[in-house]
Amino acid sequence: MRKKIIAGNWKMFKTVNEAVELVNGLKREVSDITAVDVVVCPTFVNLAVVADMLVDNNIKLGAQNLFWENEGAFTGEVSAPMLKAVGVEYVIIGHSERRQYFHETNDTVNKRLKSALKAGLLPIVCVGENLAEREGGKTFDVVKDHITGSLAGLSPEDMGKVVVAYEPVWAIGTGKTATSAQAQEVHKFIRETLTKMFGGAVADGVRIQYGGSVKPENTADLMFQPDIDGALVGGASLKVDSFAAIVKNSIKK
Repeated sequence: MRKKIIAGNWKMFKTVNEAVELVNGLKREVSDITAVDVVVCPTFVNLAVVADMLVDNNIKLGAQNLFWENEGAFTGEVSAPMLKAVGVEYVIIGHSERRQYFHETNDTVNKRLKSALKAGLLPIVCVGENLAEREGGKTFDVVKDHITGSLAGLSPEDMGKVVVAYEPVWAIGTGKTATSAQAQEVHKFIRETLTKMFGGAVADGVRIQYGGSVKPENTADLMFQPDIDGALVGGASLKVDSFAAIVKNSIKK
């Protein structure tokens, strides 16, 4: 049985003081929940402060990106060993906004992924189509390309440590959400693709999140689909009440 994972991607929001306020609220609401893995992913400047707040807590810490070299003359970048040393456990890789605005490709996602795994981080690798691709009937082609390219060269053992996040780009921050049936269809396709690449036993164990305007109201309908194992939450993760409700609504009563 795959354990659900709910991760909050704060994107470029929250000053240090705001981050402290949010985490204090989340600790009150969801620290006692163990049925679901709960992860918060602040900006780099907030990681150390949040890490200190989450010592001996069920809430886990994630980062939003990393660079593939361990150190060097790469101004503005942060490496996997640096994240690990701060107390980060998870790291988002290849988010659609990174692909769109910073021109990340399957190749650079793959480099980041391998660097994260080498450092002992747990990657959340994002895949998904934009609106034009969805309307053009290319969803499965795009998702297969992202999966096969981003995960190229991984061993089955490494793949067992990876979380995949399916994020239909057309549903991110738009208020539009893929129906539970649409989301399940793609999640099932992702698992079938992973089966061909890594074998059925590995694919059955991989957790696949849904990301795209996840709200408390649609959480249960999405989370209880057979191949949906959690959510990568954007805007709704920035408020204690909404994120806590998503976490709680992902647990079967």
